[in-house]
Amino acid sequence: MKKLENKVAIVTGGGSGIGAATAKLFVEQGAKVLIVGRSEEKLRKTMQDVNHENLSYTVADVSKEEDTQRYVQHAVERYGGIDVLVSNAGTVGPYKHILEHTVEDFDKVIATNVRGSWLAIKYTFPELQKRGGGSVILTSSIVGVAGFPAHSAYTSSKHAVVGMARALAHDGAPFHIRVNAVCPGVIDNDMMASTHRLLAPGAEEQMKSTLAARVPMKRYGTNEEIARMYLFLASDDSSYCTGGVYLSDGGITSGLI
Repeated sequence: MKKLENKVAIVTGGGSGIGAATAKLFVEQGAKVLIVGRSEEKLRKTMQDVNHENLSYTVADVSKEEDTQRYVQHAVERYGGIDVLVSNAGTVGPYKHILEHTVEDFDKVIATNVRGSWLAIKYTFPELQKRGGGSVILTSSIVGVAGFPAHSAYTSSKHAVVGMARALAHDGAPFHIRVNAVCPGVIDNDMMASTHRLLAPGAEEQMKSTLAARVPMKRYGTNEEIARMYLFLASDDSSYCTGGVYLSDGGITSGLI
């Protein structure tokens, strides 16, 4: 039997990267999946790549309460309920020293990464309760457990996501709702590629090689490897797991924390 047979999942940030890979794997494992994102073009690309009747999408800004209520309602109306939430939408923001960082930049990162996850959980919790429980998976990052220079807004937001998972695990436990956070490391996807272009224009491959050399496994991870971690946490295989912080980083944080 497929691991997510007859389950309904919402995956935010489903237009690319980890979110798109997660949506594809969940559908393959029997779930009906609603992907959410701000770019209809990217969402349509995921739809085309997966090409399955059990995948649909909603365009929404996860930082907005009304958009969150709308995509949750869309999932309920289309599929009859919600069993799994993957709150994966996120933004990196600028790499700037605190003296150069603007309040507007900070607020934008916090709105998407922290407020967006909190709103997603707030409005999916009642639907998970109706199903007798479920699983909430939050995308944090290695910067959710360690600090890096010139990255204060993103680091703050991802630490907050870890704290959110730990706190809301207590809120969810009486209703059989599990809440966990995943901390991906350097992953070979568009988000990391944009970081390479920003920090090392013209020397992107050299930067990638330098970062990969710092990983004990000597390589970047893949979107699919992170998706498999999400599958474990979404499925009954992780039935006694809540409040956890799961590093999937090739060992890069082993020398940092």
